[in-house]
Amino acid sequence: MPTLVMLNRQAGGGRAARLQRPMEQWLAQHAPGTELALPTSVEQARERLRQLPKASRVIVVGGDGTLNQLLAALLEQGHTLGLVACGSGNDTARALGLHRVAWADALAHALQGQPRAMDVGQARFDVNGATACVPFLSSFTVGFDSSVGLRALNGPRWLRGLPRYLLATLRELAHLRTWELQVQIDGRIVHDGVALFASTLNTPSFGSGMPAVPHAAIDDGQLNLLLAGRFGRTGTALMLPRLLAGWHLSHPRVQTQGFAQQWLRASTPVPLAADGEYLGETQELELRVLAAALPVVRGPAA
Repeated sequence: MPTLVMLNRQAGGGRAARLQRPMEQWLAQHAPGTELALPTSVEQARERLRQLPKASRVIVVGGDGTLNQLLAALLEQGHTLGLVACGSGNDTARALGLHRVAWADALAHALQGQPRAMDVGQARFDVNGATACVPFLSSFTVGFDSSVGLRALNGPRWLRGLPRYLLATLRELAHLRTWELQVQIDGRIVHDGVALFASTLNTPSFGSGMPAVPHAAIDDGQLNLLLAGRFGRTGTALMLPRLLAGWHLSHPRVQTQGFAQQWLRASTPVPLAADGEYLGETQELELRVLAAALPVVRGPAA
């Protein structure tokens, strides 16, 4: 199987760039002939993936945002994914059992490990007058979570991981919004009214480790709706500690349900984000699972 290692030097706030020289040396010693690609733009990275033979092994060195930007090209070409996690969120890496694995160990495993199929989510929506079709691995957020994600992306570069998301959350609370949403899953209306967010999880966590849907699985052929109904500023602030502890699902205004297909309609434009990458706003959205769509090398214990 042809193999390519692709390093996003911008991942983790630019910290991933420090891996370039050590990875070049490691590959020369342990996997001679394996190319280390250093794309300078997202489009250049995608084009490089399209140039590879179909069903190649691509080892991505980056985080959730990097994976999301490359996911469509990986699926299009039928590539197998390996991962060396060095992003800010790393929720996909957590689900794969690769979070906090030393880069050399993760790289060696990604080169040699046997892949297993992983589900992928797909969202279709209209934004800026055009229809977008966006795949995602970890989460697709709608509402408050997306606004927090945008603030996190624009937050201080020196603050990383969960603290970065918590600061963004506190800032978003000062401008709290809710939306009138109708949500239908697999032909059933499960919500019709005010909501703080209506997000979808494929992995158990999002937002750099928040256990949003602890029972979620990446290979069960379904996605998971996480919906919070009417919350004010105080109620939202009180719910956040429960979310961090994984106790939020017992709240009467929070629900989670598995689904294969979801339709969402909003009375006013609602913000969206895929794997933490902000996408803009829309009023109509369709989500569905692509079961077992991506071969992935998981961690030894996953």
